[in-house]
Formats: sequence, structure tokens, C-alpha cells
Amino acid sequence: MKTTDTPAPVPAESGAPVAKIDRPAGPRREEKKEGVTLNVFSHAILIIWAIMVVMPLLWAVMTSFKDDRSIFASPWALPDRLHFDNWSRAWTEANMSDYFLNTVLVVGGSLIGTLVLGSMAAYVLARFEFPGNRFIYFLFIGGMSFPIMLALVPLFYVVNNMGLLNTIHGLILVYIAYSLPFTVFFLTAFFRTLPTSVAEAAFVDGASHTRTFFQIMMPMAKPGLISVGIFNFLGQWNQYMLPTVLNTDPDKRVLTQGLVQLAVSQGYKGDWSGLFAGLVMAMLPVLAAYIVFQRQVVQGLTAGALK
Repeated sequence: MKTTDTPAPVPAESGAPVAKIDRPAGPRREEKKEGVTLNVFSHAILIIWAIMVVMPLLWAVMTSFKDDRSIFASPWALPDRLHFDNWSRAWTEANMSDYFLNTVLVVGGSLIGTLVLGSMAAYVLARFEFPGNRFIYFLFIGGMSFPIMLALVPLFYVVNNMGLLNTIHGLILVYIAYSLPFTVFFLTAFFRTLPTSVAEAAFVDGASHTRTFFQIMMPMAKPGLISVGIFNFLGQWNQYMLPTVLNTDPDKRVLTQGLVQLAVSQGYKGDWSGLFAGLVMAMLPVLAAYIVFQRQVVQGLTAGALK
């Protein structure tokens, strides 16, 4: 039986044109077309979402500089002039300055306490093995799924029996307990991504566990601390249910309580411009905090994925 040998390709002479093999470009063009379509669709969704989020904020800021007549006569028009007296009236007459100070004290104290206690608990749960480690970890996770509505009545009696009702420090302790489950859950996963060689080197050099944590591990966990701090700041600054139940003293109201009181009292008087000015006052610190730390928030959220 004879076999037919395939003749070897003859090398092209120098200067002679070489025939190019045409490859089918159909699938690649289809993939490129699908990618462009998906890109356009995703950008359109993001633009619509941005408009839905930004437009109410811009409208509230614009309305805060109008007078009451212009708010109802031309709600979508620009103000004829900037009425800064709306802000001064809301700051002084509506006691927004007192509410703002109380909120800063409560949120500032609770945020520091939450980050310190939460990071310490998360570091121990992430780096040390001991009996009950997983049980304590899942206990914190269970606290995230527990509705705060179910705890309001017993929490009221506990705080009242401790003599902390209608006090700033009592509200700080409740905020810390409310924010600890999410903080421990977030930081436990973050501490597990950090290298152990640095802490081991510190132990070899004679550093204690306390010094290793505060001088080495906490600075390394700065992106995670900033991320969880921003989330806690947003939740605690906008908290309304807890201070309404545990803080009934008019002199110790926080911003959310003050805005509700302003909406009720000023609504009957028709001072809508002062109401919108107070609303923007409560909104600006949250926006400023996120704008300043948005890069650190993204770094903290993606640190575990990039490990």
C-alpha cells in the first residue's frame, strides 16, 4: 500500500509575496459587539441611578435657599436670591445647633468605642484559636440578624434600671452595642488577610500582645477601620429609633429627633424653607465624610479580595 507524502512547503523567495491565511472574524466581531452593547447598557443604568440619587439632593439644597412663596410657586426654578436667613433661623430658632452638638458627642463617642472594642475582638477571633472561638464569632453574626424592634422594650428597661435613660453616655453605650456585630464581622475577615510574619517578628523582639496590636496590627488595618468606621458613622448619624425610645429629654435630642420636631412644629407655621435648611445641615456631614474617605472605603472593601 502506497502512502502519499504531503509535499513540504516551498520557502518563499525573498521579495516574493506571501499569501496570508484569512481567519474567520465572525465570532470575534460578535463578542466585541456584545461587549459594546453590555457596556452601553451598564453605563445607561449607572447614569439613571446617579440622576435618581443626585437630583433629590440638589433639589433639597436649592430649596433651602428659597423663601416659602417660591417653594410652592416655582418648586423647580432656581432661587431669585440666596436666602441665608433660612439657615440662620434653623440654626438658632429651631435649636439645630444644640441637636448638632448632641449628635456629634453621641456619634463621636460611640464611633471611637465601636472601633476600639470591635477591632480588639475581631483581632482575637481572627488570630487566636481557643475553645469557643467559632461560637463567639457566630454569636456576633447572629446579632446582625436580630431585629432592633424586638429589643426596644427590654432595652428600655435595662437602660432605665442602670440609670442611663435620657443621658448622652447611655445612648453612646447603646450605639456601641448596636454597631459591634457588624464591626466584628467585617474586621475579623480583614485581620485574616493581614500577614502574620510582622506580628511574629514583634513577638520575637519581646513586644507584648497589647503593644503588637496597637502599634503594628491596627496601623496595618487602617483601610478596614476607615471602611467600617464610615458605615458605622452613616448608621449612627441617621439613627432615629433608638434615640426616640431612649432619649426623651428635649435638651438632649439628636439631629434626627430635631428634624422630626422641626417638621411637625414648623410645618404648621409654614416655615418650609427653615425645614429644608435643617435637612441640608444634617445631610452635609454625611456627604462630606464619604467624599473625603471614599478611596479608603474602596480599599477596605477590596483588600480581602486582592489578597
